[in-house]
Amino acid sequence: MSALYTILLLIGSNVFMTLAWYGHLKLQNNNVTSNWPLIGVILLSWGVALFEYMLQVPANRIGFIENGGPFTLMQLKVIQEVISLSVFTIMAMFMFGNMTLQWNHVAAFICLILAVYFIFMK
Repeated sequence: MSALYTILLLIGSNVFMTLAWYGHLKLQNNNVTSNWPLIGVILLSWGVALFEYMLQVPANRIGFIENGGPFTLMQLKVIQEVISLSVFTIMAMFMFGNMTLQWNHVAAFICLILAVYFIFMK
């Protein structure tokens, strides 16, 4: 179960991360934050990122092999990166409707799947 909890927490964490890193661009496009000073946008993003860390830290603690979890540090990192790019792609397609998935994106995801395969090889 710790593997499942780790992955679910990482997915949630990456939703907040994507909102913190790129959500302000959508808000700017919608003229919500277009007149805000940069420090205001930074503080907004930090506020959102707090929730990212509230999920990321427990995910790593639960999933880490030295804490009784199933994943090594390298495995946790690769899983995190795959989840990060997957969540980003899905959210960007919905948030910025003009994005389309192209062949090179699919090729990159195949490379990510291979990275996961290789990191879990014995």
